[in-house]
Amino acid sequence: MIAAAAGPMSGRALTFLMFLAFIGITLGITLWARANTRGATDFYAGGRVFSGPQNGIALAGDYMSAASFLGIAGLIALSGYDGFLYSVGFLVAWLLTLLLVELMRNAGRFTMADVLAYRMRQPPVRTAAAISTVTVSVFYLLAQMVGAGALVSLLLGIRPGETFLGMSAGVAQVMTIIAVGALMIFYVMFGGMKATTWVQIIKAVLLLGGAAVLSLLVLARFGFDPSTLLASAAHSSGHGEAFLRPGLKYAQDVPGDPGQTIVNKLDLISLALALILGTAGLPHIITRFFTVPDARAARTSVNWAIGLVGVFYLMTIALGFGASALVGHDAIVAQDPAGNTAAPQLARAIGQHFWGDLGGDLLLAFIAAVAFATILAVVSGLVLASSTSLAHDFFGHVLMLGRPRESQEVAVARFAALVIGTLAIVLAVIAKNLNVAFLVALAFAMAAAANLPAITLSLFWRRFNTRGVVAGIYGGLVSSLVLVFLSPVVSGKIDPVTGASQSLFPAGVDFHVFPMENPGLVSIPFGFLCAVLGTLLSDEEPDEERHDDLSVRALTGAGSV
Repeated sequence: MIAAAAGPMSGRALTFLMFLAFIGITLGITLWARANTRGATDFYAGGRVFSGPQNGIALAGDYMSAASFLGIAGLIALSGYDGFLYSVGFLVAWLLTLLLVELMRNAGRFTMADVLAYRMRQPPVRTAAAISTVTVSVFYLLAQMVGAGALVSLLLGIRPGETFLGMSAGVAQVMTIIAVGALMIFYVMFGGMKATTWVQIIKAVLLLGGAAVLSLLVLARFGFDPSTLLASAAHSSGHGEAFLRPGLKYAQDVPGDPGQTIVNKLDLISLALALILGTAGLPHIITRFFTVPDARAARTSVNWAIGLVGVFYLMTIALGFGASALVGHDAIVAQDPAGNTAAPQLARAIGQHFWGDLGGDLLLAFIAAVAFATILAVVSGLVLASSTSLAHDFFGHVLMLGRPRESQEVAVARFAALVIGTLAIVLAVIAKNLNVAFLVALAFAMAAAANLPAITLSLFWRRFNTRGVVAGIYGGLVSSLVLVFLSPVVSGKIDPVTGASQSLFPAGVDFHVFPMENPGLVSIPFGFLCAVLGTLLSDEEPDEERHDDLSVRALTGAGSV
């Protein structure tokens, strides 16, 4: 992409070689993990041998997806202050996660359903939890896969009319999706949680290192004077001082239309709620807390994750504003209208400034490889969470009535990883030309609306029962999906300047009746309401003895694995 824009083939070759180097290292780790994975605890939880700091680094790696690294840097580069709101939301989310993590770790074994089903009837609760886990993970996974195809094609410099290794842009996009899917299936099927965790650790170290190098170089370019950096970014953005103030992208005031102004502000609140409340309900985040030996290590994990994620999101300020100042709004949009290539473009620009073309090519190749590593690591975690839930919850406790052989359960988990991975590849190839960026926010909204009510009420409400869990999970899931389908994200949003559709459906198709793009403001309270009403309208008597056992277990760790 950027290398092609500058001309030399060396940039493409370096990027491709670094891709291959990372793949080679991770494949070696997976083969090692396969030789050391002997049972369900090894496959699902990495043998619970990871220390708090190790798991904290892996947690940070799980959380710092390509959307975080490339998407937020691009948002800041194009929208200034408003772009940083994503960073704030993602970081604040860890405070709630810290509150729940120790309780979850003590009360569960491998999955979220272990907590939910502890004092409930197993089959309906575990079935609902498995459906929620797979649904949230697949939506998140699909966004990552489609993004991977488009991104790697751009990073390798393959534009319409150009080729790389004989591949056109379209072919390269499909081949990238297939390659990413095949690798994630391999990591999960053969390496399980051990391989996935080490891939996350390596990716997190590379990502933090790359972001730190870029941030220091950007600050050095402006004499370590943030004011000069911000002033230059505002000047190059084309928006002037408005670039440094809120309202450029979110919560916009619409002159003459107070109704739309209110909707825009509510939409921002809705997005913030999903980001802040959704993290604690994301399946691939929850499963990671079972990889440590005890609750103290789980708490240490979150402390490390908060520190690393906080430092990373601070660095996105330098990356985003640096890209605006040194690359420029027009150049960023020309490469990718969504701004996802702002960070790689910045890497090339800052590398050229300090070390010439070779330095630009090297820094670009490294950042591109880190972006690729980020995608691979996150999709592997998502597939593992889904396959674990299907095997442990649905097969082990619903179909086999809680009495499966351990070897059977692990075999089903490996087969489930193959099925889910293949499905994700097929869906991503079909959707490769669609704008699926909204799927990440939707995944967070569903996690907050479906999983968080069930988790919190299971831990803290004595009266909560099976029907409440099931009603809360299904109510949160369905409401999130329906509201997004009826929102401007899917139909009816038109660019006022060009007249082009900004929705999933083309211009002329408009069936949206829900005015906001983010459903969290409605779907999250609705999920809690369904859970409460499902409980109160049920004549099922709560198991108070099991609730007391769960409380003791969650608060003290007594009896936890």
